[in-house]
Amino acid sequence: MRAYAIGDIHGHLGKLEQAHALIAEDRARCGDMDAPIVHVGDLVDRGPDSRGVIQYLLDGQVRGENWVVLKGNHDRMAALFLRDTPQLDPQLLMDHYWCHPRIGGVETLGSYGITVPEGIRTYQLHAEALTKVPPIHRRYLDDLPAMHRMGELCFVHAGIRPGVPLKDQTEDDLTWIRKEFHQDRSDHGPLIIHGHTPVKEVTHYGNRLNIDTGAGHGKALSAVVIEEREAWLLTHEGRQPVLRG
Repeated sequence: MRAYAIGDIHGHLGKLEQAHALIAEDRARCGDMDAPIVHVGDLVDRGPDSRGVIQYLLDGQVRGENWVVLKGNHDRMAALFLRDTPQLDPQLLMDHYWCHPRIGGVETLGSYGITVPEGIRTYQLHAEALTKVPPIHRRYLDDLPAMHRMGELCFVHAGIRPGVPLKDQTEDDLTWIRKEFHQDRSDHGPLIIHGHTPVKEVTHYGNRLNIDTGAGHGKALSAVVIEEREAWLLTHEGRQPVLRG
């Protein structure tokens, strides 16, 4: 059993294309052109081309590529704002909103040609956003799944609620959880592959694999290959084993 996975993208189309190129090289080396590629969410925000990222992934899936694209918390914030009636994600801190400087919605709107003047209230941008963000992009973000199961692997964006069966996990936890998941070292059944919380390098904790290496903060976008429960980082020099911590 083999699967590929790509960490949090955050509007970096060039880095996403490079990650897919590394996967194509590894596929050619091992002769497996059918293994799925799972993107663990956070397609949008912070980077310069969220629109391009969405279109790239949408086009690939329409072509029939074996790609899975999951919903991250940033995708959920964007999707909620871009509904006919804008909504705030209930998991946000009280003084935060999608276009808050720490979130990255300003950059996402900018990729659609929407200028966000300093001090403007977010709701004042909603009508313009509905005219400039294509309906298919809005539906795409809203309809993204939050989990993908594959044998002994389980892909999510943020993590899972420990002790809760996978079938009973909530989208709130799958897209936002941190502390409770990170501190739990128990066996979750399948290996949980996730992003959401940046780490210096792809890290294997035995029960989970964190593949978010900070593309949203100017760092690398990592692509990995997973066989059974072992993982390798993909580089231009080939595979580098991700050792269990």
